[in-house]
Amino acid sequence: MKILETKYMGLRLKNPIIVGSCGLTASVEGLKRIAQSGAAAVVLKSIFEEEIIKEHEDTLKKKLGYQDNNLEFLDYFDYQLKNDVLKKTATLVEEAKKEIDIPIIGSLNCASSGEWISYAKNLEKAGVDALELNVFKLPFDIDQKPEEQEKLYLSIIDKVKENISIPVCIKIAPYSSNLAAMIKKLDDSGVNAITMFNRFYNVDFDIMTDEVKAGGTYSSDQDYYNTLRWISIMSGKVNCDLSASTGIHSAETAIKMIMAGATTVQVVSKLYKDGLGSIAGMLKNIELWMDKRGYLSIDEFRGSVHHEPKENSEKFERVQFMKYFSGHNPDQVI
Repeated sequence: MKILETKYMGLRLKNPIIVGSCGLTASVEGLKRIAQSGAAAVVLKSIFEEEIIKEHEDTLKKKLGYQDNNLEFLDYFDYQLKNDVLKKTATLVEEAKKEIDIPIIGSLNCASSGEWISYAKNLEKAGVDALELNVFKLPFDIDQKPEEQEKLYLSIIDKVKENISIPVCIKIAPYSSNLAAMIKKLDDSGVNAITMFNRFYNVDFDIMTDEVKAGGTYSSDQDYYNTLRWISIMSGKVNCDLSASTGIHSAETAIKMIMAGATTVQVVSKLYKDGLGSIAGMLKNIELWMDKRGYLSIDEFRGSVHHEPKENSEKFERVQFMKYFSGHNPDQVI
């Protein structure tokens, strides 16, 4: 029997597959189905700072009648709105804890280091086993210095860790002036894990109407390469766990991430495309591959092909591109 068990942020998981934050994780029924599918843990649908702010603004636009200029009431309304969101999530956690036996990871989608981060304490009280901070901020401000982006991440981590004692993971974007150095700083801040990477809203244009529209919603099975590169590069250079996200649609890709050094993999788009039953298929195929290779446990091959500065660095850098194409006939390109 193959041992798929792993330890992530101090939590014992029966296998390395986690269902990432999404609409599937927003209800007790959804969480029950995920647990029954064989997933080892689940990340709740994120609480979005922007959603709370937008709901607040939309309500104000509709006017509040005689309370329009009542600052005391407006403060109360803001408090009540946030409280309702927290209460809803807390109820979800409390009810799910009675129904499922896999770890539940809360998720806060952070855009700033505001006071709302104290929500973390409420999630801990509700019973989440760990917390993932999803810093979903695209660095497009040309006036912002690179170090300011790093300070945002570190500030959010510091404020959250002041309030809670459960394990903390931070989910990051692949955009940084020096990604390796930033990841090391995050590790030094004391986070228990880093999830690589966020998948941003894709922008597309309608060339007939000039409208801006959404691009592809789901990841494809070819979207994992950047995550694989950076898991490989940072494995062995940080003390925290690494969780791989984006483009994980098969057992083969999950195996690659673990070989690169990932402790866990997060799956979402695959489940929307092929259903929760695909988790069992991925686990079965991981076991079959382990049997062919003679591995008895996940730990035996974790990090077996990660980046080594002296031995394998050229395989992860530009020189490999030149090797691929130096002898290629341009006439054969289709």
